[in-house]
Amino acid sequence: MFDKLKKLQELKKMQDSFKKEKLTMEKRGVLVTINGNFEVEELKLNPELSIDEQQEVLKQCLNEAKNGIQKKLASGLMSSGLGAGLGF
Repeated sequence: MFDKLKKLQELKKMQDSFKKEKLTMEKRGVLVTINGNFEVEELKLNPELSIDEQQEVLKQCLNEAKNGIQKKLASGLMSSGLGAGLGF
């Protein structure tokens, strides 16, 4: 029981640290920054692009940023040793 509580405390600390992790993706002047809680922290559009182009590039940036931050967090979780106890 104590081991489970200790792991839960470690997970809470790790979750708090996730918010500090950030990843920025930029394409064609469109920039997106997200944190480890998948919250968008910064967003810049390129007014030289058409609306359709901005939408497409923004979608690509968001998807790539999401995938990148997931990999970054998973790597951190695995290296912490907590991932093995959670089935990762």
